[in-house]
Order: sequence, then C-alpha cells, then structure tokens
Amino acid sequence: MSRIEEESHIFTLDPERRYPTLVRGEGVYLYDDEGKQYLDGIAGIGVACIGYGRTRVAEAMAAQASKLPYAASNIFGNEPAIQLAGQLAELTPGDLQYFQLTSGGSESVEVCIKLCRQYYYERGRADKHKMISRWQSYHGATLGALSVTGLVGRRKKFLPLLLDWPHIAPAYCYRCPFDRSYPGCDMACAHALEATIQETGAELVMGLIAEPVVGAAGAALVPPPEYWPIVRDVCDRHDVLLIADEVFTGFGRTGRNFAVDHWNVVPDMIAMAKGISGGYAPLGAVAISQRIREVFERGGTPFDHIFTYSGSPITAAAACESLKIWKEEGLTANAASVGKYFMEQLRSLLEHCMVGDVRGIGLMAGIEFVQDRATKEPFPPECLVAKQIGMVALQKGLVTYPSTGMVDGVRGDAISLFPPLTFTEQHVDELVSKLHDTVAQLERILAIR
Repeated sequence: MSRIEEESHIFTLDPERRYPTLVRGEGVYLYDDEGKQYLDGIAGIGVACIGYGRTRVAEAMAAQASKLPYAASNIFGNEPAIQLAGQLAELTPGDLQYFQLTSGGSESVEVCIKLCRQYYYERGRADKHKMISRWQSYHGATLGALSVTGLVGRRKKFLPLLLDWPHIAPAYCYRCPFDRSYPGCDMACAHALEATIQETGAELVMGLIAEPVVGAAGAALVPPPEYWPIVRDVCDRHDVLLIADEVFTGFGRTGRNFAVDHWNVVPDMIAMAKGISGGYAPLGAVAISQRIREVFERGGTPFDHIFTYSGSPITAAAACESLKIWKEEGLTANAASVGKYFMEQLRSLLEHCMVGDVRGIGLMAGIEFVQDRATKEPFPPECLVAKQIGMVALQKGLVTYPSTGMVDGVRGDAISLFPPLTFTEQHVDELVSKLHDTVAQLERILAIR
C-alpha cells in the first residue's frame, strides 16, 4: 500500500480492496504512484475519449477560470455554454436543437424525467407520470435515475425509496428473455413496449428511457436493426416520449456521432455526458426536440428546474475544446474503423471455454463468461468471476469494467471494454493479448478445462 493511500481519508466504495493511486495519464495509458503502467481499456468508464494529456483542453479551462469561473444559469448566459450548445446542435439528429447543461449523466437523466413530466403537465395531461425503462440497464446513481435503472442488484438496497415504474425486457439476443432466436423472433422484445403501455394505461405513461446499446449493465447489448424503428413507432402511436440514454454511447463511441444514428431514429430527448468533455471536467447535457420546446414557448412557461453548476463556463470551455479535438482528429471514424478490428480480435477469446459471448459495436464491447458454453449456464455468484477477471487484468496492467447480474439480477458475469477513441490496432493487440493471459490464468484458478 502506498504512503498516499495509507494517509487517505476517502470513503472508498469497497472497504476490502486496495485502490491503486493514479498520478498521471498519457495517451491511452495510466500510471500509479508506484510507477505501474495500465492500458486503459475503459477510458475511465467511457469518459476519457480523447485520451490523456491534452494540454489544449487544460489551457482552455485555465483561461476561462481566470476570465469567468462561474455564472448562475437561472440569471445569466455565458459564452462557453452558448458556444457548446451550438457545437452540439451540429451533431444531434433531427430537431434536437435545444440543450440543458448538467454536471453528469445522472443529472442528465433527472432532467429528462422532470422535463418529460412537465411537458405533459403544460399540455394539460397531468395524468401522465409513469416512465417505462428496461431491465439490465443503468441510468444513474440518483434516486430518480435508479428508479428507471434495471439492475436488480443496484436497486435492491434502495427499493423502498424508488418510484414504482414498469420495466420491460431488453434486446438481449444471447439470452433472449422470450426464448426465441433472431430473425424468427417477431421482435418480441420491441413489441413488449406496446403491451406494457397498454397494461399500464397509455394515459398514464409519459416516456420510455433506454440505452440504444446497453453499456456496462449488459456489457454492450446491440439490438437487431428492426428494434429501434419499432420502438419509435410504438411511442408515436401512444403519445409517449422516447428518451435515448446516450451517456455511454454518445460522441463517437459506436462509430456514429450518437448510437441512434445507426438506425436513423430521432428520439425526443438524448441524455448525454461522459465523452462530451473528454474526461477533463464533469459535464452532461440533454438534447431536447423542437416540439418539446414549443410547448414551453407557447405558454411562456419556464422549466421548473436548476442545478448549481448547470452551464458552468469552465466545464463548457473544456467541452468546446475537447469536441474540437474529437472532430479534427476524426475520432468517430477511427472508432468505426478500429472498432471492426477490435471485434475481430476479441472474438479470438472464444478459444477459451469460459467465454460464452463476445459482442459489441465500434469501440464498445462486452465479453460474457459462462460455466458451460453449450447451455450458457452462468457461474455461481459466489465465484465472483467478473470481479476476479477485473482484478487479474489490473495486475497485468489492463483496466476493464466487470459487471454481474445480467442473467437474472444475481447470476451472470461479464466485462465491458470501451477504450479511448484514440485507440490504434496496436493498442487493440496489446489489450487482447493481456485479456488472453487474464482468462487463461482464471481458468487455471477455477480448474476449467
């Protein structure tokens, strides 16, 4: 244990584990206070998309801090926030041309929920107050965001505090909740939305919030191509707002600006964060459609909401510079091209018998581990397979994101990978090599042949 950690008064999430203390990052690598190098296979949980050590962003933040560090967003506008909204408007699909700035993904989801509610309230539809979401999803750590989250394990301790809103099955082809196989499944997972709206009462349902590609909660669950167009149609027919949670998948992660662009679907709102500022400042945003904005404009009604750091000039300046770098270096195109090589190389892990599925899109991938590949039987939860994979990989200098519970809320082990968008094929080779060593070592530990 390092001297820095010994003296720490941080209330760590897990009191039983040792947390390496990072001191710097460079490109796609991280370094701790003992000099150990780590290949960052998760971009700091999908955040450090442009890589580490970007002095341009740091200089933009410093310049803004010396000029104007803060502006109360319910009283003033500020230049960096206005500039950022303009940059975002060039990227978002359809009529998503208005933006509410936040401090991160959980706040963005909270804004979506509240805005959805007030939209119907201002239309005289105060009866609409329920949000539908999906199981095997993660939408944030606040109580509102946790209410729509579909991870049973994360919800369990806080259930008495959560809103009682309906959840539907995800598009999870490897473990189809309806025991069917694509393409002969009639897209039961998509049509489950309409059945739930009808069961709940369309007059009560205000929105559906879902990740276009499920992030760590499902380890990169990519839906069939028909899924999102069907969901969009169902929402339209029942006057339900469609909210895309692109906190993970936005800003080039999947090889498009936003994941919904793969299916030419325009949601009513997009929650975004993580990659928006490249990891250099805590920032999120919500893209809002013209039809939602018009309801507030017609009534001259303000959105009844405020966060203290909404539209912070410093964080907005960081995002403006980060997005310039992202655009100049063509990082979305890089995610698409290197992403193909990434998936090809990751599939070589299927030579290990404990690897059940390798899935993903762009620079976003998931690897699911099973006890029996033929039956897809998961490991017993007490084996802590995902956690062990993560710890062994860390020892080998690779950062991954372990997740559990995707089978039934308790069983199921996977790791997610979402590296910086600056990854090259050489970085992919290094990552895959370390993963082969990691999985082989765990197979020896678990006596798997």
